[in-house]
Amino acid sequence: MANASGFFTHPSVSSLRSRNHIPTRVSGSGFCVSRGFSKRVICSGVSSVGGVDKHASPSPSEYRRPRLVPSGCKLIGSGSAVPSLLISNDDLAKIVDTNDEWIATRTGIRNRRVVSGKDSLIGLAVEAATKALEMAEVVPEDIDLILMCTSTPDDLFGAAPQIQKALGCTKNPLAYDITAACSGFVLGLVSAACHIRGGGFKNVLVIGADSLSRFVDWTDRGTCILFGDAAGAVVVQACDIEDDGLFSFDVHSDGDGRRHLNASVKESQTDGASSSNGSVFGDFPPKQSSYSCIQMNGKEVFRFAVKCVPQSIELALQKAGLPASSIDWLLLHQANQRIIDSVATRLQFPQERVISNLANYGNTSAASIPLALDEAVRSGKVKPGHTIATSGFGAGLTWGSAIIRWR
Repeated sequence: MANASGFFTHPSVSSLRSRNHIPTRVSGSGFCVSRGFSKRVICSGVSSVGGVDKHASPSPSEYRRPRLVPSGCKLIGSGSAVPSLLISNDDLAKIVDTNDEWIATRTGIRNRRVVSGKDSLIGLAVEAATKALEMAEVVPEDIDLILMCTSTPDDLFGAAPQIQKALGCTKNPLAYDITAACSGFVLGLVSAACHIRGGGFKNVLVIGADSLSRFVDWTDRGTCILFGDAAGAVVVQACDIEDDGLFSFDVHSDGDGRRHLNASVKESQTDGASSSNGSVFGDFPPKQSSYSCIQMNGKEVFRFAVKCVPQSIELALQKAGLPASSIDWLLLHQANQRIIDSVATRLQFPQERVISNLANYGNTSAASIPLALDEAVRSGKVKPGHTIATSGFGAGLTWGSAIIRWR
């Protein structure tokens, strides 16, 4: 059973009970990992003995109570992919009234990648997923679940099944999309943990991928300078509870903040559909719809992020029973360098322990955290055993934090 506020206490925490202790309740801090026997009942056929009907229901004493092996989960592989087209600040200065210094000073961004030509969001997601599987040494046939965290799928009905097909997952594992904008990847990690701990899944592929460039007004210098396209992925695998690597989480949303950041549905400006004789049925059939470009109040989003993100990370640390000094790396959604710096300052994290690749890619929404993580892992910055405090935040408004250990 899951609770929105986090996981059950982690084995590394001093308050952990004996391995032989069977918990009798779910902590207010989260998600209980059973350490005893399952209460799940498995019914089995009863053979006919002494004239007893073999189809009769077995007595309570004849039910089997299978042993539930305690399960943790950990991140064991990462991958990322970006489009080939690079757009620099100088390139943007040719289409809007801006310049490199103005953009870099206010955002920390120098370049971004944009989907074009043969690039596609699904293609980027598949490339990132393939790299993550290779690092994890997991073959597509062993994937139990694919979570595609995106707000910009290539298909209205979702992209995850197409990724499952492209990867060659012959066992037809469940694949579905999670729409939570820039918080999507963190919520994907939480969902993966819930499926593993509560559903018996072994290998879960979590992908964060977005192509916000398709919903940017490229004449608005307040928003077009911010966004880029990318994909990142991790493999989350079941493990012994002693090796658990997802210590805790803290997740929230506030629909009242939608007015500060949204891309709403808008109706076509053309007339409604007509009947065969040319008459129009009022509001039916409905007009065709599309999404508007991204609308954002930058000042309000900044205030929201620098207030809520530090609080969320502190709550996640409390639930994990870990001090801030035990964290090796701070990895935030790559939205704006000013936000990253402000959050790090409030949490008293030194800059040398903050992961940032914002300058090269801009805000890639759900892709930003796994993209930065993958680069940090492959460069040798993040090493096995390192503990990371990560947080995503954005449209919705939604925000969430997780305390994780790499491998």
